[in-house]
Amino acid sequence: MRNGRPLEGELVIFTGTPKSLDVLDQVRRYGGTSASFPLIQVEEVIEPTDELRLNACSLYDWLIFTSQSAVAAFGAKMERHSISSESIPAKIGAVGSRTAAALEKLGFTVDFIPTIFSADVFVRQFSPSEFETRRILFLRGSMASATIKEELPFEVDEWTVYSTEPTVESINELLEALRQDKPKSVLFASPSAVEVFAREIVPRIGWEGYVIAAIGHVTEAALLAAGATVHVRPDTYTLMDLVDELAKRKEVM
Repeated sequence: MRNGRPLEGELVIFTGTPKSLDVLDQVRRYGGTSASFPLIQVEEVIEPTDELRLNACSLYDWLIFTSQSAVAAFGAKMERHSISSESIPAKIGAVGSRTAAALEKLGFTVDFIPTIFSADVFVRQFSPSEFETRRILFLRGSMASATIKEELPFEVDEWTVYSTEPTVESINELLEALRQDKPKSVLFASPSAVEVFAREIVPRIGWEGYVIAAIGHVTEAALLAAGATVHVRPDTYTLMDLVDELAKRKEVM
């Protein structure tokens, strides 16, 4: 270990926008510097039917959220239309501890979190009594997979509350950072970011010269399919755990 600072001299690049500053602080504590070059942008989807759909949430047995972005969009709608968590008696399922924490800030109690923070694990482990579960609402993003709807053995409605779109605004800055003559790590948190990186960055510099880190087996699979070698993937799928795992890797090098 480098005096407790295994990321000393390392540039840690995020290909998304971290939802909280604590992960950036963690990079600093390990001695590294961080930079964020988002390859996707997330925006709330606002529709005239939002208030009606919010009021209808009380008719569902479960609401399922698989991302902090879905929680943020849902919370914005609640605030805009003066809907409180108390008026939504449904049970809550969340993929990830950070997603659960965001829901708790809105006043909800989270009733189920899978042991691995991924939709495919969620559907395997989610097994409430069929007598208690008749209708489920999945609060999703525009690029979410069909896993929740198609693989749960219940009636599942979907509500797209946010959109995910590629963005190339940071591409030149990202290329400049990757060309720096210093140790670098690139962190991927979604297959969408992998897709943009593979299309816009890889043809110019390839997959070599930096450490590649992935949150989760789905993002890892996207990287492998794009021709990358994944060096770091934590057992717990959060950015904080990803940074911790990156630091552990540097300690033993």
